[in-house]
Amino acid sequence: MPYHWSPTPPSEPHRLHLWAHQSLSPRGFVGFLGVTSIMLALPLITQIGHPGLWVLLPCLLAALAGLWAALARNARDRAITEDVTLSAEDITLIRHGPHGRRQDWQANPHWLRLTLHESGGPVPQYLTLSGGGRVVELGAFLTEAERVTLKGEIERLLVTLR
Repeated sequence: MPYHWSPTPPSEPHRLHLWAHQSLSPRGFVGFLGVTSIMLALPLITQIGHPGLWVLLPCLLAALAGLWAALARNARDRAITEDVTLSAEDITLIRHGPHGRRQDWQANPHWLRLTLHESGGPVPQYLTLSGGGRVVELGAFLTEAERVTLKGEIERLLVTLR
């Protein structure tokens, strides 16, 4: 699951780190572009010594550059993390979005309401935290099953904190 509870001593706040799933690792990124480069270069072998090589080469290099740019942009846009800190006095959610955008939310856990909207939200099993006069979404990038599991884990922790 793309989230992790940090082990903490009993007197310390509980910490939860969530991140968006990245299906292509940096090593996979390089491998994919390498294999694609080889596949695009194979037809060029027949053009060695022919003027047609100079017509095809810029087009193939432009295709590779476009593919690289698209994959790099996708990786930047999926660079989303959420950090939740839960203690008996305070709950804090810090969301680091794409392009360095940061959003903070804070509430008292005693008044916190954790809601799983089975339908009617932007996604099925929409998980929200309500408190401090605001409603915020938690784990928008998680799968439906992961949001259901996460809700149960947070509820159990909140019972022990209250």
